[in-house]
Amino acid sequence: MTDTEQPLAGRVAYVTGGARGQGRSHCVRLARAGADIVTIDACGPVAAHNGYPPATSEELAETVSLVEGEGRKIVAKEVDVRDLDGQQRVVADAVEQFGRLDIVVANAGVMNWGRLWEISPQQWQEVVDTNLTGVWNTIKAVVPPMIDAGNGGSIITISSAAGIKAVPGCGHYCATKFGVVALTNSLAVELGEYGIRVNSVHPYGTDTEMGNDTSMWQMFADHQNYIHSFSPGALPTDTLAAPDLVSDIVVFLASDASSLLTAAQIPADKGYLKV
Repeated sequence: MTDTEQPLAGRVAYVTGGARGQGRSHCVRLARAGADIVTIDACGPVAAHNGYPPATSEELAETVSLVEGEGRKIVAKEVDVRDLDGQQRVVADAVEQFGRLDIVVANAGVMNWGRLWEISPQQWQEVVDTNLTGVWNTIKAVVPPMIDAGNGGSIITISSAAGIKAVPGCGHYCATKFGVVALTNSLAVELGEYGIRVNSVHPYGTDTEMGNDTSMWQMFADHQNYIHSFSPGALPTDTLAAPDLVSDIVVFLASDASSLLTAAQIPADKGYLKV
């Protein structure tokens, strides 16, 4: 392949939540672009109120197989993003093995449904701990070795359209995804002097286990006016978007083609946020 076909050749990417869905897609697409991969996933229950099954060890093993099928190396560990020590160990081992860390995709997250005053403290805390503190843990683990390496790099946080336009029925989720934007923007300014760029991606309606959670329909059935907050996009929205389409944006942000972008919020929403 040419350099154009493999713009990330020689680089190493760390992806959280890599067992399936967007995380797996990001791993495979980054590998296809030439990067070696380090990924983690909890591979087990992380939030009791989720309306979809948790990722499994078998799914993480399938991600490994797919990345290896692209001809790239991969290290995959069963670590929850809420485990700061675990993330730091994985990153340290990866830097020792590969000699560098260039790309980070803070992808892992959970989503469930409930009105803000009706959810339990547990439901609130599990979402905040995974989606917001989990991203901070990732930042804490990856930034020091990236600075020490002196190679610059790209950190990509996966927020949500709900991190720009809050919606009813999942305010706790929205709060975390808005928080990811604040972390992204602050970190971009703090890391600019080191040549490390930080941007967030904002998907809407993605074809993953989370995106297909049927428990959302009960929320809409109980509170029918909520549906008006989930408007169609400017482009046809009759189907959920394939994770690969989000990964196209991730690969772009990871590559030198996006060298002028930092502290940016990139919508992957078919125009939903503007309609």
